[in-house]
Amino acid sequence: MATSPSDLGHDLTICDREPIHIPGAIQPHGMLLIVDPAEGVIVGGAGDVASLLGADWLGGTILDLIGEAGLAILRSTVAGPVVLGTTGQTTLSVVASREGRFWLIELEPTAPGEPGTDDALTWIEQGGEECSRAVDLDDLTARAASIFARLTGFDRVMIYRFLDDDSGKVVAERHAPDIHGFLNHHFPASDIPRQARALYIRNRVRVIPDASYTPAPIIGLDPTLSAVDLSNVGVRAVSPIHVQYLRNMAVAASASVSIIKDGMLWGLVACHHRSPRNLSYLQRKTCELIAASLAQQIGAKEEAAEYRERLRLRTAEDALAQRFAQEYDPDQLSALIGSDLQRLLRADGFVLQRGPMRYSSGHVPPPEAISDILQWVRAQGNILLHTAALEHRLPAAHAYRDMASGLLAITLSADEPVVLLWFRAETLQTIQWAGNPHKAVEQEPDRPLTPRASFAAWSEEIRGRALPWSPAEIEAAHRLSRLLFDARQRRRISELNRELTRAVTDKDALLAQQETLIKEVNHRVQNSLQLVVAFLAMQANAENDETLTRHLGEAQRRLSAVALVHRRLYSEDTVTVIDLGRYIEDLLAEMQSSMGDEWTGRLTMDLAPLLISADAAVQVGLVLVELVINAQKYAYGGKPGPIAITLEKVRNRFRLTVADRGQGRTGNRTGFGTRMLGAMVKRLDGTIEESDNAPGLRFTVSAPIATPEDV
Repeated sequence: MATSPSDLGHDLTICDREPIHIPGAIQPHGMLLIVDPAEGVIVGGAGDVASLLGADWLGGTILDLIGEAGLAILRSTVAGPVVLGTTGQTTLSVVASREGRFWLIELEPTAPGEPGTDDALTWIEQGGEECSRAVDLDDLTARAASIFARLTGFDRVMIYRFLDDDSGKVVAERHAPDIHGFLNHHFPASDIPRQARALYIRNRVRVIPDASYTPAPIIGLDPTLSAVDLSNVGVRAVSPIHVQYLRNMAVAASASVSIIKDGMLWGLVACHHRSPRNLSYLQRKTCELIAASLAQQIGAKEEAAEYRERLRLRTAEDALAQRFAQEYDPDQLSALIGSDLQRLLRADGFVLQRGPMRYSSGHVPPPEAISDILQWVRAQGNILLHTAALEHRLPAAHAYRDMASGLLAITLSADEPVVLLWFRAETLQTIQWAGNPHKAVEQEPDRPLTPRASFAAWSEEIRGRALPWSPAEIEAAHRLSRLLFDARQRRRISELNRELTRAVTDKDALLAQQETLIKEVNHRVQNSLQLVVAFLAMQANAENDETLTRHLGEAQRRLSAVALVHRRLYSEDTVTVIDLGRYIEDLLAEMQSSMGDEWTGRLTMDLAPLLISADAAVQVGLVLVELVINAQKYAYGGKPGPIAITLEKVRNRFRLTVADRGQGRTGNRTGFGTRMLGAMVKRLDGTIEESDNAPGLRFTVSAPIATPEDV
């Protein structure tokens, strides 16, 4: 049975656990039929079905509604949605979606003459053209708000963007002149719970035609049908908490259109109306297609801005590299390029500390404060660190946060030392919230959970934060640290050649000896790993037990993954950060060679280049090996079959997907591999999700992109 609001308790976080996908009821403006396609029998439903099919509709046939042709479509279709046309003198649209062995058939009133119904293709074409003419992201979202306001006819249409902390901001708006707007207002993450955001990806357009509706419960031949999953049903009843939320905003009808970018929920087109208003199925599909075009334009605008920033940084780096390549006096060069280094990362101040010498440009903290910062930076032990809120890491920085709330530091040497500091001044932010996000909802004992009631503008001043360092700037700082390190090394070698030729020779000999020792140790470790792999192979060949042989083969592949990481670490210039895409490509190539010739060409890859810490790479490698082994074992029963592996970057996270086209889940697997998989994903602070690949299974691992230099 669906959970009622009175069952939810008084903890506001319970909103994230409310089963909104199984409400057990629908909105009464439509009807729902639950059909067993094998016999064409209506086993359940909700709404005013009797007025359409008669009082004895339950247990009756669906043939009179969709005909033999419609029933044949349902029997031959794996998933949905399926548009079955209209019925009742073209007054009701008929749309079906699959849920388990049942088909859920929705019937809704059509809306002839409304925008997006008789002229859907025109709206889609004009909407795409208008979005393509936008000059930047702000112009694009403003145009989109206007398009959806004309299309839906709602009083207030907002483009709502999700931020990194899952709170949201209204970045564009179009509303009637006699109601207030929420442009640039922020909404806390709790206003849209996690499971609601997940449903926005599955069901991309949702409408509440009348917020004062009375839910129509599901009835059926089997009482358990009231708990059927209605995630894909457009007329699904919504949470009573959300209905009260709309009433508190004086909203009588609402609609939301998901903006999906790179498979993630970028934002919403949120529509409000002061009186009941509906959007038909065709209007909703028109909105969905225009939102898809909008998402493509958003991606293009964001990628263009990022490209321009990276191009600017690369150009500046090339100019600096030419100057570093020349012989120079370091004290003189610091004075010459200090301002260039400051402008490179758009900092308000810059400090270079080389031994006792200190050079600064722009606005920087007092000398004694810089000394404290330098001591703190060296104590962190990182080559590069960055933060946009220094006082959260170094409380003493509160005293000079007006000029040094943001810090990016590079430590080139801990003994001399050579440290570069970029400072960004505090950026005073006044955030307009739609209601006080910090004020808890007053909750009386033994009363249902209720949403917040106030949406009056509430201002919050954010202190102690600077403009964050962008990923492109952090990558540029990584490259700059290597550039400076190389230049410093060249200078030191030149000085030692002139002054201490014999000492340099001895030092080179010592370094060569040390390098030889490291290579020898590495060689022995590799030999030991290969010896164990060979022993496992021999043991597998000697055993007649098929299960034991399979387990030994899996152990070989897992151990080979560890050996590959070890080789990669000692073949790169750094042992802390590696290219995850390149590592996965090598790992899969080695796995495929061990899986047999029949697997040739079965593993397909789409891998984005991505820097990650070596420790995290080891764990990702083990997770990948386990997922591929599971696909080989369970999806195809050990026989060859296609397995697709994808690696992509989404904001500040990576997403690794392993998908097969096999037989799908055939039971609950909780063996050693499953436990190890969960432990590895947990160590990555990530999540793993299993979904239907229709056919087969799709496993998606998502985790933060962590490097050893992150603050």
